[in-house]
Amino acid sequence: MMKVKFRRSWLAALLAAVLTVTLLAACGKSDDGSTKVTIGEVTRSLFYAPEYVAIANGYFKDEGIDIELTTTPGGDKTMTALLSGQIDVALVGSETSIYVYQQGADDPVINFAQLTQTDGTFLVARNPIENFDWSSLKGADFLGQRKGGMPQMAGEFTLKKHGIDPHNDLKLIQNIDFANIPAAFLSGTGEYVQLFEPQASIIEKEGKGHVIASFGVESGHLPYTVFMTKKSYIDKNKDVVQGFTNAVHRAQLWVADHSPEEIADVVLPYFENTDRDIAISAIKRYKDQGSYASDPIVDEAEWNNLADVMTSAGELKEKPAYDKLVDTSFAEESIKAVK
Repeated sequence: MMKVKFRRSWLAALLAAVLTVTLLAACGKSDDGSTKVTIGEVTRSLFYAPEYVAIANGYFKDEGIDIELTTTPGGDKTMTALLSGQIDVALVGSETSIYVYQQGADDPVINFAQLTQTDGTFLVARNPIENFDWSSLKGADFLGQRKGGMPQMAGEFTLKKHGIDPHNDLKLIQNIDFANIPAAFLSGTGEYVQLFEPQASIIEKEGKGHVIASFGVESGHLPYTVFMTKKSYIDKNKDVVQGFTNAVHRAQLWVADHSPEEIADVVLPYFENTDRDIAISAIKRYKDQGSYASDPIVDEAEWNNLADVMTSAGELKEKPAYDKLVDTSFAEESIKAVK
């Protein structure tokens, strides 16, 4: 489990290296003349369905952009890849841009297009529970997410909202790597677990767990997963960033207008080992609770809610600067341009 102190020292070392070594983040060109943009997504999840729709339906290609998609598991790895120039754009929680800013980065990471607007995790119980009450978690073994990441902060925010002290009222397990949390639960760790889709639906279908609540519903609207890049990249590639945002918004509108079944059929090639019915179940849950953002704007009210969640988790030095870390101009233009 990555401690806050370790994460901050890691960021400081990385930022020092970035300042010492000049890494040019220029866009490359593909053979067909389109601009190559590498996206690093923090995980592969149906929570990000509009991203895969934008790629599969050719919306990025229509904007002259050739997408290379890579998965960089965990916010720390994704931000390392962005700051070191291995990727051009990160799809990750906005909290990572705040952590970098708090270290005094000369080239801050800018949030420019929001993809999801709620937490994407669900509370899964090992045994079925009728008439679930949050107080029943007290004294239980709870398998949570990585400390300092949005899933864990939204989870703790929800627990506190229901009068539960995460560190004193239950046994909070946080020493499992993000990618291994579902396997740990299946092997017998924890009475409850906080999981993304499609893992929650898979475990439920296998009869090894039961979804009993949504952290997304409980924690409210947040700039939960956002496309972001370095300010220097935006300054050099404004047209590319605008085209990128247009493609994202076009996908958002398509997702809003289509059924979970239709969405699943488009995105399933990105989930080779996921059954169609599982994908439909997961997408339906996210659509029903409004997790997919309807437009790319990171609005200030959501940003302030993020600040409250991070403050509650003890992860803020000071309130994050909205105007320094968010650029809504590309999103606003995409709303005008994409119908």
